[in-house]
Amino acid sequence: MSAWLIYALLSAISAAFVAILGKIGLQHLDANTATAIRAIVMAIFLIGVVAVQGKLNLINTFFNDKKALLIIALSGIAGALSWLFYFMAIKDGKVSQVAPIDKLSVVFAVVFAAVLFGEKISFLSGVGVVMIAAGAILVALF
Repeated sequence: MSAWLIYALLSAISAAFVAILGKIGLQHLDANTATAIRAIVMAIFLIGVVAVQGKLNLINTFFNDKKALLIIALSGIAGALSWLFYFMAIKDGKVSQVAPIDKLSVVFAVVFAAVLFGEKISFLSGVGVVMIAAGAILVALF
């Protein structure tokens, strides 16, 4: 099994726990405040990972590359918005409905990759993307 596939599966399992633990933790809390606390915990955890890997010295490379820093910052803002909306959705909605709709990000990512990067989508991949969209909608709404 390829490393990327193992990482992707671990990502999916971790994301599932985000939904479950987030829903439990949000019962009596404000979703936006909880998201901010979660972001702080994530930042501390990830700085720890970078430190353990001995890569703290690589942080300067981001500050030296202004374009990369801007793009990574915009990515961080997009991620923060995603989690703000996600936590607001699971606070009021059912995880079993919110999580599938959130996974429409896969559909959007494939379309954006084709438009922005010229990535080719085969017929079968296109069918798969349509099935993901249909499946997400069916799971969430019916």
